[in-house]
Amino acid sequence: MSKPLMFEKPLGMRDTLPEMYEMKKQVRQQLETEMSGWGYQMIETPTLEYYETVGLASAILDQQLFKLLDQQGNTLVLRPDMTAPIARLVASSMKGEAYPLRLSYQSTVFRAQQHEAGKPAEFEQLGVELIGDGTVSADGEVIALMASALKRAGLSHFKIAIGHVGYVNALLEDIVGERADELRRFLYEKNYVGFREHVKSLPISSIDKGRLLGLLKLRGGKGTVEEAAKLVSNEEGSKALAELTELWQVLESYGIEQYVKLDLNLVLHMSYYTGAVFEGYGSNLGVPLCSGGRYDELLGKFERPGQATGFGVRLDLLVEALGEMNTKKKKTCIVFSKERRAEAFQEAASLRGKGESVVVQDIAGVEDVDGMSEQFTDVHYFIGAKKGDA
Repeated sequence: MSKPLMFEKPLGMRDTLPEMYEMKKQVRQQLETEMSGWGYQMIETPTLEYYETVGLASAILDQQLFKLLDQQGNTLVLRPDMTAPIARLVASSMKGEAYPLRLSYQSTVFRAQQHEAGKPAEFEQLGVELIGDGTVSADGEVIALMASALKRAGLSHFKIAIGHVGYVNALLEDIVGERADELRRFLYEKNYVGFREHVKSLPISSIDKGRLLGLLKLRGGKGTVEEAAKLVSNEEGSKALAELTELWQVLESYGIEQYVKLDLNLVLHMSYYTGAVFEGYGSNLGVPLCSGGRYDELLGKFERPGQATGFGVRLDLLVEALGEMNTKKKKTCIVFSKERRAEAFQEAASLRGKGESVVVQDIAGVEDVDGMSEQFTDVHYFIGAKKGDA
């Protein structure tokens, strides 16, 4: 293995330059303010977790985990998501607090890339978890909050696609039984051509093939539920559709139905989802910038069972969807010579006390004095003798 060059970074890692940092900071503040306004309390979890607990419970592929050993020989992982760490937290440090719990977070997560292909291995997520509430109202709350947070951040054109794990499972397992996993993988990858070709190759009746292919057409408004009911009639499927019908009514009560659509072939990569799932898309972005759903079994792995739902927003993708933002703030530069150093420092302190951003710069360290005015909103010069000095 060749030695990396001095300027190289590990696969999938990124530098954040000042302008992007400021954009992310502004968006982050808006999201956190909105989540707080809905009664969600911010928490933090460690960057490192045990592989045997959070690592295995996270549902992230094993080859995407960053692993290392501690001095006691335990295998650790850099946290690959936030839902599993929060489940651990709720079952330990917060085990004495009654359900429901409304928690929010802002954290960096890590997922190793075998081939970068533009995908980051480290990215920032902000999100919420509503733990201990199994009602459809809870699903509606987190979806409505996600929409409200996106709007507060400045994203005006977006759609939230909503599906249901129970419906997809009910249809696929009713028709193909144990062979459903391969069809689920096509749906997760959004490889609908592959899905169609695989269905055509299955040794099942033409009627059942038509039912499977009909799944791909189940996108739209609340009328989609009626079409979905024609494809599956077992108890699990009927229950899922009843929940989606009620969920749509909840979202209508929030007044956000214009931002949502049903997509009953939606499958997310996290295996712990058990009910309604959803993804948010910006008009200028071809990939989901946020996602979430109901997970009613994960807390049981940490010995504190509880129904839960939540979402996470990818901060980098949201900033990309927002496009150009005005991040420039008034910045003053005070250029001084050694004779007037103290005066310059006093002036800087006075301006900073008024909330301004101020740079103080020794004239001896400036290559282009005239160019200073291009870098700063205002430039004040404290050079040479003070006026009135002999």
